[in-house]
Amino acid sequence: MDPEAPASSRFVAALILGGLVVGVSALAFHLGLATPRPTPPYTWWWRRRKKKTRPVRVYMDGCFDMMHYGHCNALRQARALGDELVVGVVSDDEITANKGPPVTPLHERLIMVRAIKWVDEVIPDAPYAITEDFMNKLFTEYNIDYIIHGDDPCLLPDGTDAYALAKKAGRYKQIKRTEGVSSTDIVGRMLLCVRERSIGDSHNHSSLQRQFSHGHSQKVEEGGSRSGTRISHFLPTSRRIVQFSNGKGPGPDARIVYIDGAFDLFHAGHVEILRIARELGDFLLVGIHTDQTVSATRGHHRPIMNLHERSLSVLACRYVDEVIIGAPWEISKDMITTFNISLVVHGTIAENMDFRKDESNPYAVPMAMGIYQQLESPLDITTSTIIKRIVANHEAYQDMSFHVNYKYISSRWHVWLSTYVQQNGMKRKKRVRGSTTRAKLMYLETELFLGALVETVGGDTSAILVSSISKSFSCCICRLIRSFSFTFQLAREYIYRLLQLYLVSQWLELFFSSDFR
Repeated sequence: MDPEAPASSRFVAALILGGLVVGVSALAFHLGLATPRPTPPYTWWWRRRKKKTRPVRVYMDGCFDMMHYGHCNALRQARALGDELVVGVVSDDEITANKGPPVTPLHERLIMVRAIKWVDEVIPDAPYAITEDFMNKLFTEYNIDYIIHGDDPCLLPDGTDAYALAKKAGRYKQIKRTEGVSSTDIVGRMLLCVRERSIGDSHNHSSLQRQFSHGHSQKVEEGGSRSGTRISHFLPTSRRIVQFSNGKGPGPDARIVYIDGAFDLFHAGHVEILRIARELGDFLLVGIHTDQTVSATRGHHRPIMNLHERSLSVLACRYVDEVIIGAPWEISKDMITTFNISLVVHGTIAENMDFRKDESNPYAVPMAMGIYQQLESPLDITTSTIIKRIVANHEAYQDMSFHVNYKYISSRWHVWLSTYVQQNGMKRKKRVRGSTTRAKLMYLETELFLGALVETVGGDTSAILVSSISKSFSCCICRLIRSFSFTFQLAREYIYRLLQLYLVSQWLELFFSSDFR
């Protein structure tokens, strides 16, 4: 077009040319001859950014000895903090050096951890304390973003924090500890009946095993019956059950496999038989017997864990789709019809296999219907196997129970008192002269006293107090004299605090001597 042409002519020509382009494009789209309109550049950038974003990987380690629903809930919470959960399982040697001999060996603990539905990857033979080399290995080789642990203190034998390096690196996150259960608590339930027995009597393993009571603090009267109260204080909630459940039912044509049992002290033998059962169908339904049924069929000393504790442990298994809480002992035809059960299975290794000889066979109906199948149990492990391991070495586990609880309570006192002292001391900084020195004194004195308390576990309280006083006077008084802040009022408060801590030590000694010694 001539550049000398009027502006109006150029505008008309551009309008005509644009109309032709739009018309041809519309005709091409209508006939299917044109390719779809490309995505705007900003959408391309968003897609590239989304593709480059990798999943957040979190790491959590532990002993996972005698794994229970508390461990499972911790793993569930850790998984919620990221997209993938990597779990480190501490080796047998590391556990023995730091806490005492484990009840279950490493290969069984690996089976248990891999079976938890929230676990994506497992690292065997993890160290008890996260060293700098291992932490760098987690960040580089395993692409870990954060290290997770519960809010309960994890102390090494020297009293230092096992996760100090992770906290310093800013890659540490904390979850809430599941109260009401621990491996030490479960061991304590079984060791309750032998707490005050002599060493000579403790070698009678058969008698000890018969006396194990589930959740009953009871003594046998001559010619009398057993009676007592449960020591399990677990209170189930619907929210917790929903958190553990898959929330999905079977499909319309799903092959439903049913297996039942007590599943007490959920162990690797349970996991393996559930894995095999799940491979036989599309949906695995697990029936968990009531406490009364277990006691009637396996003895008054069973179960060790109550119905709801056992249900949560089974629900956490990745091979389980649904559970029946309080399943009946005998499987009826109505039950098979209601749950649309296609196959009923049972393992060859179980606590009570004499039911087949009895007239009241709980599997009589599925056997008559031709839907019963007996599975070969891959591991020769039962609940009695776990109990025998503890009884065989009950002195070591009793000592471990005492030390772990003593250090846990002492460390909690240490954290609480130190925080309280610092906060209250600094609040009075502007009002009371010398309050900063007072706060430092209280903090240091608490550190020394509870440090000595943890180090001399099971020792004489007077010896602990003397050690604390000598250390605190030699350090704190010298500091006060140097800072010219020593006054009679401060000395009086200092002596008063020593008396308070003496009462705390007396309470701790009384508490542990009555419950754990």
